[in-house]
Amino acid sequence: MYRKLFASIREYKRPSLEAPFYVSLEVVMECVIPFIVARLVNNIRAGCDMYELLREGLLLVVMAFMSLLFGILAGNSCSVAACGFAKNLRSDMFRAVQKFSFANIDKFSTASLVTRITTDVANVQEAYMMLIRTVIRGPFMIIFSFVMAGIMGGKIALIFLFVVPVLGLGLFSIARWAMPTFRRLFRKYDNLNSSIQENVYAVRLVKAFVREDFEKEKFSHAAGELCSDFTRAERILALNNPMMQFSMYIVTLFVLYYGTYKVITSRGLDMNVGQISSMMTYSVQILGSLMRLSMVFVMVALSRESAARIVEVLNEESTLTSPE
Repeated sequence: MYRKLFASIREYKRPSLEAPFYVSLEVVMECVIPFIVARLVNNIRAGCDMYELLREGLLLVVMAFMSLLFGILAGNSCSVAACGFAKNLRSDMFRAVQKFSFANIDKFSTASLVTRITTDVANVQEAYMMLIRTVIRGPFMIIFSFVMAGIMGGKIALIFLFVVPVLGLGLFSIARWAMPTFRRLFRKYDNLNSSIQENVYAVRLVKAFVREDFEKEKFSHAAGELCSDFTRAERILALNNPMMQFSMYIVTLFVLYYGTYKVITSRGLDMNVGQISSMMTYSVQILGSLMRLSMVFVMVALSRESAARIVEVLNEESTLTSPE
């Protein structure tokens, strides 16, 4: 299935490879910035002169600008690759439909074909954009942040070994819980498009038999079911944020308590204020990346259903044959 889909990338292979490269450079810059900030805070506490302050500040500005630049390049490459991939995919599907017989079209239904060329392709496009950017960024950010947190905080970084697996299991469990509801949405989209299509195409017949109220009720029923399933899925996914915030507060309390204890007892020899500030930043980066990865998991799993529906159209053989 994926080989069939990725065949539509074609001329957009280069931006598809450039996006992960720029993302990795952006992550490196973002992980080094807290280290520079910690060093700057320690230099200020030590009573550094204005020259050292300006030097560290300038370095911080340069790295922040480079992170911004790599982020812009990654976003641009990702957009070009994903939009181009979707354009080619729609063109391939449209060409395939042009070869269909009436029997092939009746097999899918016109409304379903419209949904597959529009909504399903949009889902696959969004998933592809996440694959070449967020899926690369998340693990890179977690790994680099954990390494830098270990360098800056030492044993205090072990808190992430306990929090990250528990939070990850919770977030991905919520995502898997919401997936059956998301899968049902595709059939509801088909029903909604079918109602709109039948009413618009046969509007003269509807008016001739005075069936406007019936069509309104049918459309309202299809739209209501779609809204109900979307609401149910979003309520499940809404649990992500409280779980994320709770984990963030636990890590913050631990870092502040243990870090302050080490600063006071060692008189700043084992740990200092700059290290505590950097540990707070790394905790936000690690937990935030994990939450984004859970949302990517939902989107990719959702797009798998869309991808299967797209490949069904691309693999369909027309019943029209032209013998020699």
